[in-house]
Amino acid sequence: MDHFDPALISVVMPCYNAALFVEEAIESVLQQRYPSIELIIVDDGSTDASTRIIARLAAAHPDRITVLHQTNSGPYTARNHGLDHAHGNFIAFLDADDTWHPDALQQLHAAMTDTLADVAYCGWQNVGEAAADTQPYIPPDYVESDAAALFLQSCPWPINGVLVRRQLIDRLRGFSERLPTAMDYDLWLRMLPTQPTVVRVPQVLAFYRRYPRGDAHIPRWRQVFDAVAVRETFVRHHPTQVAHLGRETRDALVYGSLLPEAYRCHWRRDTDSSRRLFRHAFRKADWKARDAKYIFASFLPAPLFDSLIRLVDNRRSARNHI
Repeated sequence: MDHFDPALISVVMPCYNAALFVEEAIESVLQQRYPSIELIIVDDGSTDASTRIIARLAAAHPDRITVLHQTNSGPYTARNHGLDHAHGNFIAFLDADDTWHPDALQQLHAAMTDTLADVAYCGWQNVGEAAADTQPYIPPDYVESDAAALFLQSCPWPINGVLVRRQLIDRLRGFSERLPTAMDYDLWLRMLPTQPTVVRVPQVLAFYRRYPRGDAHIPRWRQVFDAVAVRETFVRHHPTQVAHLGRETRDALVYGSLLPEAYRCHWRRDTDSSRRLFRHAFRKADWKARDAKYIFASFLPAPLFDSLIRLVDNRRSARNHI
């Protein structure tokens, strides 16, 4: 698509079996104070009531909502599908279980147009019964920071915390679909070498829902490995972007999440994830002698590793009862 509505914001919303939350997410878009918005919902092969809810709301707002359908292919394929049908000069993403403050798009758009920025981002808050940290969070000002280091450390914002000019999305050719859980992170890392102008809106305008179903079907080890993989790809393809960091610092940023996540999974008794993460940390992370017993145990066959964990638990429980 060569021509876009210069004032229109296209909101792309993938939806897969989100019947509990999708109506709230759609209403969050419809209630935005910014006046020129189209909502493109991509039903990713839902088998619950999501399809009926979306159809009802689309029928009530035919001038504002477009509904697309695809066989279940994942959220990044759905987002790319939605982008193919977007008419706006600005792009925002909202998942079917997340929401925005009513002023979110208005404030992000104003910040972008006032500064002629390519990207505007805001603060966010985790919500929902599975949210471990619900404190509002304002991200750093990346213009005044070492953006490469901060982006390598973690994904800079949730996908609903940013507004992007369509030309930048097109230059990056949308989302890669090669890894299942980190392709928004991959997009923002690929964005850095284009040297976009970014602007921060230091207010909490995005709400990211965490709930028990969430990503439970995707193992934690896979989520961590995907994030590490997109960092490795960025470093390999853009060495000049990270040359100032030095090898030791760079490796700490790329692989620094492996051990903390391995221990986190260990204490949650996600033994499959902890075992895989400790083994990867052995090869990549800067581990210490105190980590050795966990790392070396991870090379045991899975049944022995599980038995060892149970034995340690039982001994610890026995000591606590003395």
